[in-house]
Amino acid sequence: MKITLKSSAVWLPEQFEDAAFISKQNGVPVEVVATKLGIVKKCRAPKDIHPSDMAIRAAKSALKGIDPLSIDLIIWTGSEYKDYNVWSAGIFVQRELGLENAWAFDMAARCSTNVVGLKLAKSLMQTNPQIKRALLCGGHKTGDLVNYQDPKARFLNNLSDGGSAMVLERDGEGPEILESSVITDGAFSLDVIIPGGGTKMRTRDGVKAEDTYLQVPDIEGMRVRLEEKTIPNFMKVIKDAAVASMPERPIDYLALLHMKRSAHDMILDHLELKQEQSIYLDQYGHFGAPDQVLSLGLAERRGLLKKGDHVVLASAGIGYTWSAISLKWTEPCFQQSTLDGFEK
Repeated sequence: MKITLKSSAVWLPEQFEDAAFISKQNGVPVEVVATKLGIVKKCRAPKDIHPSDMAIRAAKSALKGIDPLSIDLIIWTGSEYKDYNVWSAGIFVQRELGLENAWAFDMAARCSTNVVGLKLAKSLMQTNPQIKRALLCGGHKTGDLVNYQDPKARFLNNLSDGGSAMVLERDGEGPEILESSVITDGAFSLDVIIPGGGTKMRTRDGVKAEDTYLQVPDIEGMRVRLEEKTIPNFMKVIKDAAVASMPERPIDYLALLHMKRSAHDMILDHLELKQEQSIYLDQYGHFGAPDQVLSLGLAERRGLLKKGDHVVLASAGIGYTWSAISLKWTEPCFQQSTLDGFEK
């Protein structure tokens, strides 16, 4: 039995913030924002478009030509910063899309949610014969969580808004989902937080505006620990997933989350990959989990993928979770119409 990627899509807002706008907000030179932080521009959704809306719009595109009653499972792989607190977005998506034969749940692994979600969905589909098709979808409006005036949180300035969706199928013709690898390290678990809104600082007790944004209490300590661990951990999950999946073939394409340019290039260098074997998302920003889906769509659009290619999706989520999963590419599966307003 094999689990395959039947269809995928993104939904991206037309609004954006560019390097000039961000520079004006954070006081960092435009050239530094565009080149070092790697943000030429990033997608931002209107105030009346919420994470569930983005997920539903992406899912509608991914489900084009697919019977909604054939979906057996829905996994929300979007942000925990959702329309409402303590809310099951996946079940709402089920209702809005008329997926009456499916059951749904939300999962979270920060920016690794899509990669971990693929691992989880594959396992569920392999062990439960009743699940023949699964929908993974989610929306992110994490651009709302960026405080440009906080220099400690500057590495989060790339956070953007958008949605993604993937339809998995048992024994289909699309790219096969292969093996995966995940590392978590609790030493980073309190490094990036939103102080307000949880049980430690309840909204009803009064929350200052700055405590509704992502904060980094110990930025220097985090930098030291990340410098020591993040590249080795990226290398381990990528190589472990790749070797377990297609040991006879090197990686042909790496779908990587957005990060500062130097870190992106360092990962490619360590893997001995060329620049054209990955796409740097400096025109889009860092959505979170949708980054890898967007990267696959762009690579397919630009003719970078061919039958038999070894593709690896890799990400890292605050907390910290490093993750990677391999695919064996077979045929196009991305709904390219969702990129028509962004790419020629």
